[in-house]
Amino acid sequence: MPVRMRNYTSEPLFSDDYKKVREFLRELNRTRLEYPGFSWSRWEWMTTHSMLDRSALNRIGIWEDNGRIVGLATYESCPGDAYIFSAPGYESLKYEMLEYSRFVLANEKGLRVIIDNNDRALQQTAAKMGFRASTEQENTALIDIRDDLAYSLPDGYRIISMADGWDYYRYNEVMWRGFNHKGLPPCTPEDIGGRRQMLSSPMINPEIVLAVVAPNGRYVSHCGMWYAPGDSYAFVEPVATDPDYRLMGFGRAVVLEAVKRCGRMGARIALVGSSQQFYYSIGFYPIYTGTWWVSPRCR
Repeated sequence: MPVRMRNYTSEPLFSDDYKKVREFLRELNRTRLEYPGFSWSRWEWMTTHSMLDRSALNRIGIWEDNGRIVGLATYESCPGDAYIFSAPGYESLKYEMLEYSRFVLANEKGLRVIIDNNDRALQQTAAKMGFRASTEQENTALIDIRDDLAYSLPDGYRIISMADGWDYYRYNEVMWRGFNHKGLPPCTPEDIGGRRQMLSSPMINPEIVLAVVAPNGRYVSHCGMWYAPGDSYAFVEPVATDPDYRLMGFGRAVVLEAVKRCGRMGARIALVGSSQQFYYSIGFYPIYTGTWWVSPRCR
């Protein structure tokens, strides 16, 4: 039976297609990190994120061989940016997926697609289609999980997990301030509901969703962590530290504690989608770079 292309469902959140794509992405990195920049955890975070354009979900393309997903062309938050993936042995689909993305996943300005800097074949294909490399990149870093990963906290500060009980108003505050928004965070029922949704994935493990709590009860730093039993790797996403509490070791503490907890669950490494010096300073090192290739709008 030939490989067939179909569209992703328009059903939001945790549909059957959502599960199939998650398992496809998980399988791609199970034995070797084929796509370290976009693991299943990024799909989970995207699915529940309030910034996701759910009206465009059925523009995501799926390629199947006898019912098994072997290719995927998707955006992350909204059309205009594309990510394409192929299972081993189906690399020839990348041309078709790139062509599909040009017409279906573009926005009014055109399309950007991330291409691994080591994927010479896809680079050549993109160039022939009229894409051009830009100076913008995505980077992934890795830390080896070791027993000697260490941190300290000042007296009165402690680390809690979502399993210990979770204050979504405090979480909303650290996420708002930690990503450098000005003023007080919006706290309508819709806003707090959005924060709850961001932590509603069935793949969430409450033991590894952490926050540093100050003596006054504020969440001053947060680390979200993703790990599936049996995997060799965990993924850090997101990390946010209140600007009033930066350069005090709280980001280091919450990330390393999350990493160590994943190590006790079976992970050997942890990944993060970043090239920030902060991560390098606590033991991560760069392993992957993808470049954004740009094409004008196809009409």
